[in-house]
Amino acid sequence: MKTSVSFPAQSIFRNILMIGYAPSIHPPDSCPGYAMSLLDQLFVFHPDPWQDRDWKQVSGLPLEDIWFPSADGTKLFGWYVETAADRPVLLWCHGNAGNVIHRLENLRALYAYGFSVFIFDYRGYGRSQGRPSEKGLYEDAIGAYDYLTRVRMLRWERLVIFGRSLGAAVAGELAARKPAAGLILESAFPSVEAVGKFLYAGLPVHWLIGAEFRLIDRLPHLSLPKLVIHGDQDDVIPLELGRQVFEAAKPPKSFTVIPGANHNDTYHVGGASYFTTLSEFAMRAIRS
Repeated sequence: MKTSVSFPAQSIFRNILMIGYAPSIHPPDSCPGYAMSLLDQLFVFHPDPWQDRDWKQVSGLPLEDIWFPSADGTKLFGWYVETAADRPVLLWCHGNAGNVIHRLENLRALYAYGFSVFIFDYRGYGRSQGRPSEKGLYEDAIGAYDYLTRVRMLRWERLVIFGRSLGAAVAGELAARKPAAGLILESAFPSVEAVGKFLYAGLPVHWLIGAEFRLIDRLPHLSLPKLVIHGDQDDVIPLELGRQVFEAAKPPKSFTVIPGANHNDTYHVGGASYFTTLSEFAMRAIRS
């Protein structure tokens, strides 16, 4: 099964020099400047279209198809799976590529470990309407949060926000705007600028990208419990950038390194230990 490509920084900046004519690309909503938004769409956002299948049957999960509005009214789609009422609920902000279908394997494992999960597609991904932009993704996460707390009447004390790669920046922004029991940041980067400086010896290559995703600005002000997870073989967002994310975060916080894991395979490589770490953190968070 396909996994998230999740913000391949080195190829982003290398391939900027190879842009040609792209007639199917349009500037995202709420994003100034055609050239900058074109780069964002080509190198930051990589949505996949929807594939029509009986995903409930394929997955073996009690998937609920959920349609809900973003904070700005854009129509979005997600899946909800529910376990016991006393277990944590993960609000999952996925990475920059694919759609919710590509997370089914991971979703099955989370469900097996007792998590209820709401995973949703950002605007322009899967069945969700609209076009992706940084501001739009933030508003989409707020819409997902509001669905859980206002429609399903979920108490925020049971909610743990989970973001992977690009989704970690979205999760951090959401945690800055809405209360939650805990925050999990996996394969995260401090900002687009930090990635560019780290990989290219301080050259201002980030100027070529409109999106900023400055998770680093939010972390010192977030008081909720935080778990940072990173693979020590991550060749997309190096471990050192994950350490910067952890160091910037305000306590309480914990840092888990997955030996041998790359950017997208933390849960595969980490196995039972990985899921136990998530489960124990989330249970502590909702009980604190």
